[in-house]
Amino acid sequence: MNPTIVIIGGGFAGVRLARDLKGQVDVLLVDQNNYHTFQPLLYQVATSALESDSIVYPFREIFHNRPNVRFRLAQVLQIVPEANRITTSIGEIDYDYLVLAAGSKTNYFGDKDFEAHTHPMKSVPEAGQLRNIILENMERALGMDWYKRSAVMNIVVVGGGPTGVEMAGALAELKNKILPKDYPELDFQLMQIHVVDMADRLLNTMAVESSNYAARFLRKNGIHLSLAARVVSYDGQSLMLSNGQQILTQTVIWAAGVTATVIPGINPQSVLPSGRLKVNAFNQLEGYENIFALGDMAGMITDQTPKGHPMLAPIAIQQAKHLAQNIQRLLKKKPLVPFVYKDPGVMATIGRNHAVAELKFIRLHGTLAWLAWLFVHLMSLVGFRNRAIVFFNWMWSYVTYNRSLRLILKPLSK
Repeated sequence: MNPTIVIIGGGFAGVRLARDLKGQVDVLLVDQNNYHTFQPLLYQVATSALESDSIVYPFREIFHNRPNVRFRLAQVLQIVPEANRITTSIGEIDYDYLVLAAGSKTNYFGDKDFEAHTHPMKSVPEAGQLRNIILENMERALGMDWYKRSAVMNIVVVGGGPTGVEMAGALAELKNKILPKDYPELDFQLMQIHVVDMADRLLNTMAVESSNYAARFLRKNGIHLSLAARVVSYDGQSLMLSNGQQILTQTVIWAAGVTATVIPGINPQSVLPSGRLKVNAFNQLEGYENIFALGDMAGMITDQTPKGHPMLAPIAIQQAKHLAQNIQRLLKKKPLVPFVYKDPGVMATIGRNHAVAELKFIRLHGTLAWLAWLFVHLMSLVGFRNRAIVFFNWMWSYVTYNRSLRLILKPLSK
């Protein structure tokens, strides 16, 4: 009987591992959605640049040619390591080997007000909801006196990392090029877009040169930067910063960080203060021989990575590829090989024709970096259809300065 490998989570790590596990193994992927999401482009769904179905792909279609891979739509409730079993919303599932690849969730740093009043962007429904809110606020502003419109139209992005910078650049294009055509009655000089970050510069994991380039571009396009400042409070109407600044806004986008997804049942001694799981050089969970963790959930602490690897898609993919090979070695009773991350570099787009890219042997700014960003993200999408749709939408937006996906889609009310 073939060993059963259960993978929790269908993100970059989970999908790659399931694809690479071939031969005499039975693979079961469990996820609360029936599709894989290309999260780096969620902000484009939120800003009406892409349809949501162009960045998702059904798991069952991904594994059409993988007869040893099965999928179950379920929420994992608990892990029972002593019984080699997980408890889910559809019942209990036994495993021989368990791989935790459930990714991360928005980190509000324990503040319930931030969680209640701000808008995260970690899933397709959240991105769609944010698009609704941005467009609904423009509609609401039409019925208000001019002095009340500003708070409704203003948007604050909390977080100056790649996600926050990319979101701010997309919002700037919406404000400057798209929305004025739709709402000629509104004065968009009243609309302010702010980026708030505790660090003293944007993209603080990249070179200072890249940070400065991004800051110059955003400021040139009307983005207000509040750096070296943290959010003190927000009640849904007024945002207070540690530098004393007050921003009146009803839309705050939370891109200030993520924390590892927690699944009950793991020994607390195997959990780091960050919420990530302690793994050895083979991505093996500390204290367990047949449980592994990948990507955002894995805390591989070494001299080179004292806080674990960054929570990035390339790391999750590389760990998954490596673990697939190690599981084959494990089944053949061969020694495991330690994981070594090969850094391909980082990049972030800031707006039309502008991006920053720090690759292995070269640092790019401007159009070349933007083209590299477009190519990498386009080719990373799952499925030819998705690539074709995204490419067409990008070209249409580039040529026409228009986004035809400005739809307010509300759930049915009974």
